[in-house]
Amino acid sequence: MRAGFYPGRQSKVCSRYYNRYDPIMSEKNKILVEAVPQFIEAQSMPEQGRYVFAYTITITNVGAVPAKLLSRHWLITDSNGKVQEVRGDGVIGEQPYLKPGEFFRYTSGAMIETPVGTMQGQYLLRSDDGDNFSAAIPKFTLSIPRTLH
Repeated sequence: MRAGFYPGRQSKVCSRYYNRYDPIMSEKNKILVEAVPQFIEAQSMPEQGRYVFAYTITITNVGAVPAKLLSRHWLITDSNGKVQEVRGDGVIGEQPYLKPGEFFRYTSGAMIETPVGTMQGQYLLRSDDGDNFSAAIPKFTLSIPRTLH
């Protein structure tokens, strides 16, 4: 899926993996993060401990103030407990700016050494009124088909 900027369109909610924004968070800065993972069998080599996953993230501004995504922080954990930490500016080379009601969707990937793992993290954003705030990326499972119920 190509990254995009879709003003005013509704995003598809994946009920298994999404962040119900923190009720303590101010009403003006609310970001909803949804994640949909997918196993990429064609790029995986299980016999060599290489399991490749794609994940599609939808970031929706459900607050009252426009905000720009500044950076990301991911923790990717395989079932052996090996943790990969990823930090960087923006996502897929972009720092999307979201007005209230707008969303940004992108697809990226991760590789782990086991057939099951998890990802979680956070985005750092800056609202138009100068407040920096974070949005949690809820923990979601990376799993080859027919491994988990």
